[in-house]
Amino acid sequence: MSEVRVSPASLFVRRAVLPNVRVPSLEWVAGVLFLGAAYWGAAKLGQTLQYTASVSAIWPPAGLGIAALYLWGLRWWPGIFLGECVVNGELLLAHHHLPLGSLVGQQLGNLAEVIVGAWLLGRLIGPRAELDRATQVAGMMVAVGTATAISASAGTLSMLAHDVIALPEAPTFWRTWWLGDTSGAIVVLPLVLTWFGHPRAAWRRMWTAEGVLLVGSAEGLLLVGSVVALSTVAVTSSAPLTYLIFPPLIWAAFRFGPAGVALAVAINAGLTVGITADRVGAFFTQPINNRTLSTQLYILVGALTALFLSALVSEREHSSTELAESRRRETDRAHEERLRIARDLHDSVSQALFSSVLLTRTAQKALEEAEGPSSSVLKDSLSAIAELTKRAQREMRGFIFEWGPEGHSDGLVPALTRYVSTLAGGTGLAVDVQGPTAPLPLSSATQVELFGIGREALANVARHSGAGLAGVRFRVDPNQVTMEIVDDGHGFDPTMPPPGNHYGLESMRSRARDIDAALEIHSSQGDGTAVRVRVPVQPDREPDAG
Repeated sequence: MSEVRVSPASLFVRRAVLPNVRVPSLEWVAGVLFLGAAYWGAAKLGQTLQYTASVSAIWPPAGLGIAALYLWGLRWWPGIFLGECVVNGELLLAHHHLPLGSLVGQQLGNLAEVIVGAWLLGRLIGPRAELDRATQVAGMMVAVGTATAISASAGTLSMLAHDVIALPEAPTFWRTWWLGDTSGAIVVLPLVLTWFGHPRAAWRRMWTAEGVLLVGSAEGLLLVGSVVALSTVAVTSSAPLTYLIFPPLIWAAFRFGPAGVALAVAINAGLTVGITADRVGAFFTQPINNRTLSTQLYILVGALTALFLSALVSEREHSSTELAESRRRETDRAHEERLRIARDLHDSVSQALFSSVLLTRTAQKALEEAEGPSSSVLKDSLSAIAELTKRAQREMRGFIFEWGPEGHSDGLVPALTRYVSTLAGGTGLAVDVQGPTAPLPLSSATQVELFGIGREALANVARHSGAGLAGVRFRVDPNQVTMEIVDDGHGFDPTMPPPGNHYGLESMRSRARDIDAALEIHSSQGDGTAVRVRVPVQPDREPDAG
């Protein structure tokens, strides 16, 4: 009996050579089982609607599998493999004459079809496409056609290799297989992409103008009812009425987009195949090969026509939305430019006119102190200059107010109300403006400066306070007008200089000084902020609407 010793170094080498085996998560296993069950259910549906023991007009699992791997990733392919194993196992038990090799080739072809189709779909139309572009519909067709050709070729070759079909039957067998898988994919794939890839968008689109859900609305019920009725009439009638399905498909494309079209196409396909499989209708009277081909082309042509039409309609809607957004942006830019010009005029021309008035008054006082022979003429000239400057100043103030507060001359309170409506959008801040409907006893220039103070205060609330509620209040007393802006934010210490650029507070103080107003800022940490401006009533100056 010999003793075997293993060195620690050899144990280390063995551990290093052994691969790290990752145990699948319970969530992944459950997802694989669910996908396999769904794939098997779709296969049973296709087998239930088959025309003969070996011929099905459409094969829904192809579309379901491609959609699942496209939306949620190729890592779920074992679910497709599991579903295929169950389907082929049932076929083998039910038909003992089928060679095992043929079923294996068929299974590998179907698995390759789903994986290649999902991969191509992602490469051609991008992730989670909504099929609202014609290029996306075309890309889907290329991906589906290529993937189903792989499955049809693998299935046909496996059947030929084991003498299940003869060589002369191979072209018809391949065509039937390819069109069946393609039809199933074109019916199921858009349905899953629109209703499961973007469920909220699909349900929102299905809300009609009447304000109720598609299946519960008058228009929605009429659409579904027309698809059911006209599809039934088109297929069951012995007369050539198959074109009757196109009006409801076109209606769905214009009113409900890709989601509505996908639903209408699925209803039409189910009724068409079900009625024909029940040995009824225009397609059933044809020989089996023609029957299958006619059904498949009828479903494909209707589906592709409606899908391309809905994509073109969606593109037009997107273009209209983008055009409206572009116009809005241009309007905003024009508005910003108007505000900039108004501000520049206030800071330059208006201030220059104001300085001219002051200098003219100074010259008049100096002239009064130094009386001379020409003082009367100079005094009259200076008075005329002062009057012209004041008139220009009044016109400039009116112009600034026209261009400054939102481009309207209806007063300070409406201007701030409109500004609040643009400020609150996207910030989560709710602002309430309350003020008198009567004109404020203030000049246009004063209202311009008050608007600037209020705008700056509200901008600080939106950017820095973290507030959810804010309010703007105006109070008119016999001797003064008070504007107050309050918020429920976290507040700050007004005695300490704020970090970074504190131009906002300095601008508010400067504006208040320009109109002889008293500016008060009350704030503390955690208690919000109150900005109060008191400005004297100006009955002797040009009033403006408030």
